[in-house]
Amino acid sequence: MGVVALFAQRSQAQVTATGTMGPTNPATATLGTAINQTSYSRLLSLNNIQDFCLFAPPEPGATIGDIEAEVVAFCTQPRNNARVIPDGVLKAVHFVETPLYVQVQGWGDLTQLNIAPGDQGGELDPHGATGEGNPVGGNVTSNISGTDVSYGEWMSFISATQFCLRICISENTTYSAALECQHTYDLMGCEWAMPGDYTEDTFTSCDGDAAYPPGIYPRADGSTSTFAQRYSYTDSAGATQYGGVTVTPTAPYSIPATSNCQAFSTVGNGISSLALAQSATVTPASNFFAQPTISHSTGKSQPTQSKGTCKRSTR
Repeated sequence: MGVVALFAQRSQAQVTATGTMGPTNPATATLGTAINQTSYSRLLSLNNIQDFCLFAPPEPGATIGDIEAEVVAFCTQPRNNARVIPDGVLKAVHFVETPLYVQVQGWGDLTQLNIAPGDQGGELDPHGATGEGNPVGGNVTSNISGTDVSYGEWMSFISATQFCLRICISENTTYSAALECQHTYDLMGCEWAMPGDYTEDTFTSCDGDAAYPPGIYPRADGSTSTFAQRYSYTDSAGATQYGGVTVTPTAPYSIPATSNCQAFSTVGNGISSLALAQSATVTPASNFFAQPTISHSTGKSQPTQSKGTCKRSTR
């Protein structure tokens, strides 16, 4: 199946959100709203390398695993009645548009977004332990189709130094939007769940192939295997039981190919009153998954369904 067919499927896919905006959110995604660094808006937009949002704690010194239901939106531009990410926070950003999702990933001093120093981070998604989402009342939009659309499936990891966000904008007969934005791998981190370019100190925007869904590993005979993350639970007798597998794959099946890449000097908004006085050096935690440097125009080709992390989280 070629790229043209995939884009045709995008227009037919039913992946838009069916619920209403959360109670703290504006009715629609809006660029140019007032700067409010105490906002509780929980509306993310992911439009391009210069216009996207991340979820982070509302108060300083929080660990994501403890506050995931209460995180709020921080955006690179004044939008959505949300807080604004100060210039100097983001140290590397890589945006990619694929037929099945849009994705942004990178590095930064995210303690400036209230995350506790050294926090290994956590996973956020529209489901959560209660089914109300993490955060509760969170919504996401993208205007990649030419107009703002609210989408139902997305996933994000964020830690003190790394972030990634994927919004699933389409699906096909092989992989659904829910599978491509699979939210059950909350211990695996950005580079495993959302493979791509994680080069530090660079800013790029690319078209790309879509990755295989998280946890899917193709076999030589054409079938696939699915990784089940290890977990524990308490049974009816009060005993601890375990599910999933004991051997964890150290990397995704492949890193999607990219093309038509543009390099940028930085990502920012030029709001001097918010900019950091001094840029801090970001030192990745030692338990991040290793990420090889790849060319912005090449990579391992993906299945015909496609066009194309944070570190481990502790949720």
